[in-house]
Amino acid sequence: MNPRAAKAIINGVLIGVAAVVLFPLLWMVSVSFMQPGEASAFPPPLLPAHATLANYHELFARAGMGRYLFNSLLIASAITLLSLAFNLSAGYAFAKLQFSGRERIFQVLLGALVVPAQVTMIPLFLLMKWLHLVNSYGGVIVPALASVFGIFLVRQYARSIPDELLEAARLDGAGEWRIFLRIVLPLLKPIVVTLAIFTFLGSWNDFMWPLIVLSDQGSLTAPVALAALSREHVQDNELMMAGSVVTILPVLILFLVLQRHYIQGLMLGGVKG
Repeated sequence: MNPRAAKAIINGVLIGVAAVVLFPLLWMVSVSFMQPGEASAFPPPLLPAHATLANYHELFARAGMGRYLFNSLLIASAITLLSLAFNLSAGYAFAKLQFSGRERIFQVLLGALVVPAQVTMIPLFLLMKWLHLVNSYGGVIVPALASVFGIFLVRQYARSIPDELLEAARLDGAGEWRIFLRIVLPLLKPIVVTLAIFTFLGSWNDFMWPLIVLSDQGSLTAPVALAALSREHVQDNELMMAGSVVTILPVLILFLVLQRHYIQGLMLGGVKG
C-alpha cells in the first residue's frame, strides 16, 4: 500500500475516533446554552436555537455552585500539597535509605494495591468517626495523605539518582533532610509535576468518599452537589449540563495545559530504575 494512502487511512480513523469521543462533551456544552426544555425535544437538537446564559446564572445565583467549586478547590489543593510531602519523602526513603524491613514493608504496601477501595470504606469511616473527622474537610483530606501508587511512582524514579551523589553530600556534612530538599527534590521535579496533576484530578473528581463522609450541605464538593442537584431538577437537562461543564472545565484545562509533563513523568517513572 502507498505510504501516503496508509497515513491518510490511519489519520482518518484517528479523527473518527476523536470525533466519537468528543461528541458527548461538545453536545454537553451545547445543551448548557439551550433554553429550559429545549434538549428534551425529539430528535434532540445539536445546537441551541437561541443561546442563553440563564442556566449558568441559575447555577451560581440560586444553586450555590460557586461554594461547591470552592470546596472542591480547597480539598483538592490541600490533598495535593500534603500528599506530595508524604509520598515524596516515603518514596525517597524506600529508594535510597537503608532501614530494617525496607523491602518487606514495601512489598506489603504493593499488596494493598489489589485491595478494592470499597472494601476499606467501612473501617475507614469508623476510623474517621473515632477521630471526630466525619462531616469535616479533614475527613476527606486525612485518608488521602499518602497513596501506595504515589509512593511506588516516586520510588521508581528516585532509584535512578546516583548513590555517589548522595554519598558525596554526606561526606560534605549535609544532613538527610538537607540532601532531600537541596539535591533530591530538584531531581524529582518531573515526577512531582506528574504526581501533583494525578492527585489533584483524582481528588477533584472523587465522588464516593466525600458523599459518605460529608453530610452538611455547605461543605459538599462539586460532584456530590451536582448529584444532589440532579435529584431536585431531574427534568432540567440544560441546568444539569451547565453544572457538568463548570465541574469538568477546571480539571480539563489543567490537564490540557500540563499533559506533556504528566505523560513524560509517567513514562520516566515506568522506565527508571
